[in-house]
Amino acid sequence: MLLKMKTGNSHSDIFFNKLRKTEYSRLDDQRHVYLDYTGGNIFPKSLVDKHCKFLQQGVYGNPHSNNPTSQLSGFNLSKARQRVIEYFNAKDYYCVFTANASAALQIVGECYRFSNDSILLLTADNHNSVNGIREYCKNKGGTFSYCSMNEGELSINEEYLNAELQRYADKKNKLFAYPAQSNASGVKHSLSWIKKAQSQGWDVLLDVAAFVPSSKLDLREVSPEFVCMSFYKMFGYPTGIGCLLIKRSAFGKLKKPWFAGGTVSLVSVNCKNHFLLENLEKFENGTVNYLNIPAISQGLDFIDSIGIENIRNRVKELTSFLIGHILNLKHRNGVPLIKIYGSTDIEKRGGTIMMNFFDSNGDQYSYQCIQTAANERSISLRAGCFCNPGVDEITSHITAEELNMYFHSRNNADYDDMTSFLGKLRGAIRVSVGIPTTKGDIERFILFATRFINKSISEMDKKTEGLCTLPTLSA
Repeated sequence: MLLKMKTGNSHSDIFFNKLRKTEYSRLDDQRHVYLDYTGGNIFPKSLVDKHCKFLQQGVYGNPHSNNPTSQLSGFNLSKARQRVIEYFNAKDYYCVFTANASAALQIVGECYRFSNDSILLLTADNHNSVNGIREYCKNKGGTFSYCSMNEGELSINEEYLNAELQRYADKKNKLFAYPAQSNASGVKHSLSWIKKAQSQGWDVLLDVAAFVPSSKLDLREVSPEFVCMSFYKMFGYPTGIGCLLIKRSAFGKLKKPWFAGGTVSLVSVNCKNHFLLENLEKFENGTVNYLNIPAISQGLDFIDSIGIENIRNRVKELTSFLIGHILNLKHRNGVPLIKIYGSTDIEKRGGTIMMNFFDSNGDQYSYQCIQTAANERSISLRAGCFCNPGVDEITSHITAEELNMYFHSRNNADYDDMTSFLGKLRGAIRVSVGIPTTKGDIERFILFATRFINKSISEMDKKTEGLCTLPTLSA
């Protein structure tokens, strides 16, 4: 079953196809289909060209000094901070540069004032870097709780969320952490929860790493206490730089428990004492990436040159195009080839689609099987659990009882051991679109998918070195 697709030439197609040729031509030169924009964006050629020119024309020194080269680096760092503040309309925030979104989340985890009477509220849909904050809370004597998901649409159960937000009126230093958009399913979660939680005494930590590459975030309209992101997710370069935006009114809620180079005004060895810096730099351990941070300004300028609303509309258009064709893929007996997890309503999701492939008997292919086949055709997609166990546990139908039995019977574990124990496949395929994506990329992915139509797993398994079959159940 081969699909004949009518792509047309909309104004959006013309503009973005031209952008593809001028900024991302290497994708076509290498005949590569890149569909992992949630994992990492592809940088535009002009961004790297401008930054190379910036590096070659200046002499930049470590900003922790007062010589001319250090002053120049300090100036460029301040300029980049201000550009971030302007882009997100975040005049009421401090911008702390970090290595990535995970490092930003670690600052909140280790510095938030958790104690015996604290509560951390998480959503079941969270990246592991957010889930990990529960260990800081637990180790300081606090408690944590999760809001469950609705299985069909992978949305958060809002009735349960409301009950949880109201439940802990007697607690102090209450932190609610959730993603604006799921890194796994692409489902968007309501920003209205921020004000709702704050009205009941909660501080809010918002993970926007998957949200801001194609959606506008205005921090005058919504004002969580803490916001984390990675810039390579937005425009591809530089990697290794993220930021934590801290609301000025919440700055005192973070107490740094240690010090490092660049974070102190004075340290004594004989007196065994120190004074932390009072400003945002007390959270920037050591020397920040002063050579690459200035590229953030150039990256945000690139996004502005296209327009975030134009990007949002383009991603919606491509996502709708992709979902429509996926839903049309069926075996001869009517069994769907692909199951999409989460809502297919384009207004409720971003450009990330989580899915699994099924054979003509309705049996699921392993994600390793699909990835191996895609790799052979130069198609880059993401496969696995996406550092989001909550989503994977619900889509893989793994119960709390099964998980408890497994974890309590092991001191160590890995993916293969768990799937063998459960007798269930875990993981999925994730496809995501971005600025450089064309409808031609999507057509090649759909054409790739059609090779699985009217086939059984046993047939395909012979071609993929035994990666397609279900693991053997073990005791």
